[in-house]
Amino acid sequence: MHVARESSRRGSERTALVTGASSGIGYELARLFARDGFSLILVARNRDALDRIAEGLGAAHGVSSRIIAIDLTEPGAAERIYRAMKVENMHVDVLVNNAGYGAHGRFSRIDLSTEINMIQLNVSVLTALTKLFLPQMLGRKYGRILNVASTAAFQPGPLMAVYYASKAYVLSFSEALYEELRGTGVTVTALCPGPTKTNFQERASLAGSRMSAGGPLGMMDAETVARSGYRALMRGRPIAVPGMTNKLLVQMERLTPRWVVRRTVRAMQASRSPTGI
Repeated sequence: MHVARESSRRGSERTALVTGASSGIGYELARLFARDGFSLILVARNRDALDRIAEGLGAAHGVSSRIIAIDLTEPGAAERIYRAMKVENMHVDVLVNNAGYGAHGRFSRIDLSTEINMIQLNVSVLTALTKLFLPQMLGRKYGRILNVASTAAFQPGPLMAVYYASKAYVLSFSEALYEELRGTGVTVTALCPGPTKTNFQERASLAGSRMSAGGPLGMMDAETVARSGYRALMRGRPIAVPGMTNKLLVQMERLTPRWVVRRTVRAMQASRSPTGI
């Protein structure tokens, strides 16, 4: 793990920690926090990308950034981040658990380590960071936690079985904590975007599937998704589903027989080639 400190003026007494901050939704969320004067703790694997982002946000908004370059799939990664913040006597007012990835294909064919690392990143690290930083927030009677789930959380996902299941965990976990924490000054929000223009599709090997272009409805851009999540987070709302179409689809899935949902998702995930996957 590499920890670095960018020297620039603190814009606020409040600090936001963002995982997966080097690109996509995480980067756009970091920009929103910087715009509003939050000091930042930027977490991702790519140190060079984090350096550039910290420099750019500092120049544009006059905020300070701490960089933590770490592979969150490594055992004990969450604890190492927490200890680093404790050594620097830093408190986290807002925690954004954004880092995550997916893998496309039949469960029986995807490498086991890929699936286990996915669970580590999408579920275990998110849970651990929340567990570690929550007591500080409760002690100060203020805190915001944003867990990035997906519209996938509302349905089973044939051909991305573990990814969809991991996001169902994130949504359920976030809603439960939201209710537990009612009245404490700390809130938890689950951001549930649909297909979004990020590097997710490439990493998940979705090229060639009908979902690679976001399905028949296309994709939202990361900036719009981040703004939706940011508004819900700061207002203390439990769930944010960006886009009216995504909201309608989520409601329709609740009324549709499960076997229909399963087969529809299977068809969307399948290859556009005649042989399928």
